[in-house]
This record gives sequence, C-alpha cells and structure tokens, in this order.
Amino acid sequence: MSYGQGGPYGPGGPQPPQPSTPDWSALADRSAARNRRRKLLFIGGGALVTAAVAAIVATAVISSGHKDNGGGDSSGGLPTPQDLPSESAAPEPTFSDVAPPAPPKPLDIISSARRDKAPLSPATLFPEKSAAKDDRSYAKAATASTTSCAAATQGALGSVLVNNGCRKLLRATFSRDGVAVTVGVAVFDGKAAAEKAKDQYKPNIASLSGGDIPAFCRRTACQSSANAIGRYAYFTISGYASGKAVTASDTAALQAGRDVADYTFRRILARGSTQASAEAAATNGG
Repeated sequence: MSYGQGGPYGPGGPQPPQPSTPDWSALADRSAARNRRRKLLFIGGGALVTAAVAAIVATAVISSGHKDNGGGDSSGGLPTPQDLPSESAAPEPTFSDVAPPAPPKPLDIISSARRDKAPLSPATLFPEKSAAKDDRSYAKAATASTTSCAAATQGALGSVLVNNGCRKLLRATFSRDGVAVTVGVAVFDGKAAAEKAKDQYKPNIASLSGGDIPAFCRRTACQSSANAIGRYAYFTISGYASGKAVTASDTAALQAGRDVADYTFRRILARGSTQASAEAAATNGG
C-alpha cells in the first residue's frame, strides 16, 4: 500500500502524538506565590511571638509590685498608696502675730528716776573692797553719801550741781602706791540734767579722807575730771596722800583718776544691767 501526500498524518488529518512539555512560566508563578505565603506566615508568626513575649514581660513587671504572702515587698518595689503613711494627726504649732516686747536697755533704765528704782547707796554702788582696772587695783578707803550736794564740793561745783537739781551725792576714796582718788557721783532725775552738770563742770569735788588716807587735794594742785552716764554725773579728784603737788607731767595721778572713773562708769552701767534683767524676767513670767 502506498500512501500519498494526503496520508493520515498529513495536513487535515490527525497529528501524531507529541511529547508532553511542562509550562515553566506557570510553575514559576505558583512557586513564587507559595514563597510569598510562607514569608507572610513567618512574619505574622514572629509578630505573634513578640506580642506574647511583651505580654509576659509586662505581666512580670506588674506582678513584681505585689506583696508576698508575708506582707513584705518581695521585689523591693514602691509601696502601694495604701502602704504610704498618712498625715500626722498631731496639731501643728501656731505662732502669735504679736511681736514680743523689746528687751529693756540698761542705759534707758538708768536715764530716768521713774525706772531706776533699785536701792542706791555707797554700799550698792561700790560694793567691792577695791577698784580694779587691768592689772592695777585701788583699795577702797572710805565712802559717804549726802542729799546736800553742795556740802561735798569745793569751789563752784556746788552751785552747778544744785542748779541742775542734784538729788544725792555719793563719794568713795581709793588709793594705790601713795596716790589717792575720790570719786563723787551726783544723782539727778534725768539724763539731760546730768549732761548739763557735766558740761558746766567747775572744780572740784571735795576729797574724802578715811582709813589710812588723810585729807588731800585741799590746798595743793591735783588732777580732776568730769563725765556722765544716764542720770548720773561723776567727778574725780586725784593726788598724793602726802600732800605733794601734782605736776603737768605727772602720770601716776592722771592714771589713777582715769582708772577710778572707768570703774565708776562700769558700776553705774552694771546697776542698769541688773534692773534690765529683772524687768525682762518679769515680762517673760520668769
């Protein structure tokens, strides 16, 4: 049998079977799709794991603030509001809006007879057996007091004291190494009168003898001074117990007069300090 050109496998006839070839493009698309799904699954799973770990950590942190069964803080965390101490129920101190009175000043007290009420005599004003200044000490020889101020003066000083209202004149004599000093303290009602008596001073206070000190500075040259504090004016006269005259260059009589004057100043001020302390104690209920 011969087969012509239009045989069974020719054009228009059945084709012979061909070998099966894979569709590589489709297979690649399906593989890529599978890979994308797997990658999304990994990412989603990782996020879920991270969220789970964060939740566990947060739970652990929150739980660390809880107390243990023994009532203590097992992790050293901050106390809960219920554990914080409440405000004290004790009343808070209160303070008065009224300022306390100023403490009394010693100089104010000794400047007015109305306030200066402490006993006044040679014994209270000169209570010690000596007048001391630095390393120098002057033994007390005699004391006196009079309400007739002019009677205890020499020269023009008597009228100065009387004219300014002198109430009392107290005197004391001290000595050291042959030098004697008499100090006279004139007492007035107020500071202004004492200042005027000091400013108007004219010699002299009369020296006071006593003990082993004879009359001195009566008819010979001596050293004198005048000063005042508060309602007190005080005057000194210093010289030699032997009657020797004091010269301009003499330092012993000058130093003795200054030392006794300074001692007298401190004694008058101490009088004010004592009364100021008593007033302050009475004010404070002490």
